[in-house]
Amino acid sequence: QSKVGGPADVQGLFREHFRGLMQEEFHALLLNTKHYLMRDECITVGLVDRSQVHAREVFRTAIREGCSRIVLVHNHPSGDPTPSQHDIVCTRQLTEAGKIIGIAVIDHVIMARPGVRQGRQYVSFREEGLLSVADPSRSRDDGESGPEEQPLVVRRDDALRT
Repeated sequence: QSKVGGPADVQGLFREHFRGLMQEEFHALLLNTKHYLMRDECITVGLVDRSQVHAREVFRTAIREGCSRIVLVHNHPSGDPTPSQHDIVCTRQLTEAGKIIGIAVIDHVIMARPGVRQGRQYVSFREEGLLSVADPSRSRDDGESGPEEQPLVVRRDDALRT
């Protein structure tokens, strides 16, 4: 069992897997309460520049396996790990869905295809402040509240396009 303590661990798990891929793959890492990997679930294989992701596929196995949190990970074959607007909206929607069913999305890591470009090899939504989640394993005992969670805002016409 591998412990997933942060995005560098995710990169270590997927670097070689994503090396030769010319299309996006979207995975969910199912974790237990101690952040040990229970299972890597490939959710979808997409096109060169996008993947279609639905909450029912992301959380189906997570519910069945009884995991308490997940890390989302996908690749950008272009070599640029910068999140697209679609990546950001999708992550917010999946985070909200996870809250409803009690499975925390604790990070979304986008990885560049190794060897394509110099520079950043991954982007972590959590490190970039794009993901604000109350992770039950990191509750504070000092009476202080954690970061305020950002509400999901989806315009009606955006929701119809997905």
